[in-house]
Amino acid sequence: MNDVKALYELWRTKATLDPDLIAELDSVAGNDDEISDRFYKSLEFGTGGLRGVIGAGTNRMNVYTVGQATQGLADYLNEAFDEPSVAIAYDSRIKSDVFAKEAAGVLAANGVKVYIYPELMPTPMLSFAVRRLHCSSGIVITASHNPSKYNGYKCYDYRGYQMTDEAAARTYEYMKKVDVFTGIKRMSFDEALANDAVDFIEDWVKDEFTEAVLSKSLNRDAVAASGIKLLYTPLNGTGNKPVRRTLIKLGVKDLRVVPSQEHPDGNFPTCPYPNPEIRQVFEQGLAMTDEFPADLMIATDPDCDRVGIAVRDGGEYKLMTGNEVGAMLTEYLLSTLSERGALPKNPVIFKTIVTTPLVTAICREYGAEMHDLLTGFKYIGEGITELEEKGEADRFILGFEESYGYLCGTHVRDKDAVVGAMLITEMAAVYKQRGMTLWQFMQSLYEKYGFYLNRLDNFAFEGESGMETMAAMMEQLRSEPPAEINGSRVVWTGDYRSGVTTDGETGLPKSNVLSYRCENGDSVIVRPSGTEPKIKVYITAKAETREQANQELVAVSGSMKQLLGIKE
Repeated sequence: MNDVKALYELWRTKATLDPDLIAELDSVAGNDDEISDRFYKSLEFGTGGLRGVIGAGTNRMNVYTVGQATQGLADYLNEAFDEPSVAIAYDSRIKSDVFAKEAAGVLAANGVKVYIYPELMPTPMLSFAVRRLHCSSGIVITASHNPSKYNGYKCYDYRGYQMTDEAAARTYEYMKKVDVFTGIKRMSFDEALANDAVDFIEDWVKDEFTEAVLSKSLNRDAVAASGIKLLYTPLNGTGNKPVRRTLIKLGVKDLRVVPSQEHPDGNFPTCPYPNPEIRQVFEQGLAMTDEFPADLMIATDPDCDRVGIAVRDGGEYKLMTGNEVGAMLTEYLLSTLSERGALPKNPVIFKTIVTTPLVTAICREYGAEMHDLLTGFKYIGEGITELEEKGEADRFILGFEESYGYLCGTHVRDKDAVVGAMLITEMAAVYKQRGMTLWQFMQSLYEKYGFYLNRLDNFAFEGESGMETMAAMMEQLRSEPPAEINGSRVVWTGDYRSGVTTDGETGLPKSNVLSYRCENGDSVIVRPSGTEPKIKVYITAKAETREQANQELVAVSGSMKQLLGIKE
């Protein structure tokens, strides 16, 4: 437990690098709750790096906590590599550029070579730069789709995916030894540039990224020929230039960008929750469709690693889920390659264990291997790397997760909304030529493979007692596993903490997740959230009609509440 008042007074005196910090601390003088919230703990560094509210204190994102994390990273890299180097990118969030330059200066002062993009850039382009410039690590300053008061610091390893548990733990051990006011080696960004300790990443890296994305196109000619009308919003983030550049090169002729969400703005004035999973972020664009009846609207989140879509079907626009888009991309890629005789032997699709099993049925149709991995795109990145090391990278077709992240190609090791937006646009153009909207295409998949509908239930439990409640729920499920769910017999169980399933070992890293499959095709996954005090219950219902599947979802949800002892 931090000595809150002592830390507050110390920061009020010492935190002079950023005048905003002293002003903020002065503004909360005498307010014990506000002071405590800033100092009662320190931000923890894990495989997701740091994430928190921007502001003053040990529990905030600021130049000192960023400097401390970077000093820890520099110490780790200098131990692990002979001549370490780091690539850095940042998004449009408040102080992202400030934090990126702070990190660059600290690394330079520690003898670590830095390559930094000269302007804001998507997260996947950081992953690309790490690999292309042969860096030891990478940093991207972003808080993904969180509200504007947040920022974050994500670390990547030399393979281009987020840091492994082991590397993050070692970095964190170094971090904890660093005093934020006396233990950080610093050099100004301008001095580091002048001393060649920092180089700006040149345009050829961006150009190679774009060409790598475009190389995954299967029907570029169809895009221009279809006359597809496209609306795009980068949600005031990093996607504007790279996504537009890629789509124009793809052949899109009729592209409009939502004006109020076009330019970088970390306040996200028209989309306070800049998350492409929710309808609110599409409203500004959909308001334009009376005058511009787009076939498709695409939204990328602020760091442009996730993408959501709204599809015109008749006179209305329908949002499609991450599961549905991933299923359509799987069918589109596998069917197109198969028709051309270009499908590699033993093609591979990667998805997370909480992503729709509809993909399994599609893979079975085309003789593709479907690999279920833990939640977190780094596991998909690891899977691609393993194929690459065996000389089998061409087997990789698609990796995706239900939370709107997709990757086609081996150019990066993280989800990539640039290639996602490109393939979704191309797919829409191809099916438009065939007289189908993407909504109709998805209904054809349901008709062919069955209605696999999905639901996510979140149950919040606040405070220390809430954590104990969640732990007790998980242990109860382990000690008395359900024999049936909603009247259907459980025929398969997986406990990812023990690594054991009905079929044998999971072969995956240990994780506090329980999974059940029922005789009627329904499935349920239960896991505590890694970032919030919540238990998440992922439900998939399979039926012959949409109505039956929806009814089944509601019934299974009620059955799981009973099993967990949750009362409304």
